[in-house]
Amino acid sequence: MWKIRPEDNRAGSYPSPTAQPASAPVVAATTPALATPPKEGPKPADAHRPDVARIGKSVSIRGELTGNEDLYLDGEMEGNISLRDHKLVIGPNGKIKANITARDVVVHGRVEGNISTSERVELKRASNLIGDLTTQRIVIEDGAFFKGAIDIKDSKAERTEVRRPMISASMVGGSNATAGPTLSANAVGQGSFLEPK
Repeated sequence: MWKIRPEDNRAGSYPSPTAQPASAPVVAATTPALATPPKEGPKPADAHRPDVARIGKSVSIRGELTGNEDLYLDGEMEGNISLRDHKLVIGPNGKIKANITARDVVVHGRVEGNISTSERVELKRASNLIGDLTTQRIVIEDGAFFKGAIDIKDSKAERTEVRRPMISASMVGGSNATAGPTLSANAVGQGSFLEPK
């Protein structure tokens, strides 16, 4: 019934009554913890994404800058920047003297010029902006410097009111209608429907 294990066969010792049978598997008292990779937090900057063009802090550009992809600009720029449907991130070393047109603009550095976006502008803590903003949404962090005007565009399309033509009493009753005042709306001015025209 019980089988003597080699480790129990020391100097004539016999198996104890609490010993496990030989056919029972031996289970370790502690199971090793599974190694899980550390969870990654959010990426610190958009500049390290592969689909973002990057201009480093040692680059200086004079002229017009246009593109069809997102851009991280950490150098110096003088002129105009046009990224109509894309995002522009100005890094902490960025010194920009330009008018900017983009979908989104995030400023960490210094900008002198007007910014026009179709969606959003973010002024980060150490940013410095002298110029006017035209955007739908804006975020200004505590510590950012901004001097200029802000024009917030309405994101909702203007609603146009559709008016139906007025029905006169002669239209409703046909030829049997009694003679009386016709009620209609005046296209030139606004009047009361109760007053005869």
